[in-house]
Amino acid sequence: MKSIMRFSYLLFSLLGMASANQGACREITPQNNCVSFSVGAGTGCSWMCDYCQNQLGTTNYYFTDGVCSYSEGGCVGNPQVGVTYTCCSN
Repeated sequence: MKSIMRFSYLLFSLLGMASANQGACREITPQNNCVSFSVGAGTGCSWMCDYCQNQLGTTNYYFTDGVCSYSEGGCVGNPQVGVTYTCCSN
């Protein structure tokens, strides 16, 4: 019984994490090695850079408006809610 409870807890924890991430991004349409999306409140450039890397399948990409860029501390910038951002692979 204890192992079933642990499994249930783990399953619900994973489902909770998946649903929490769904509100952070709204993908528009990937086209021509680019992906466009908007972000929710509290979403930073670190998440946006990870998202672009995963969607485009490369670390060699750029944001068309320069909202996020790499510096010594990692991916930095100031994304805004309600703006559509686009990243494209080189």
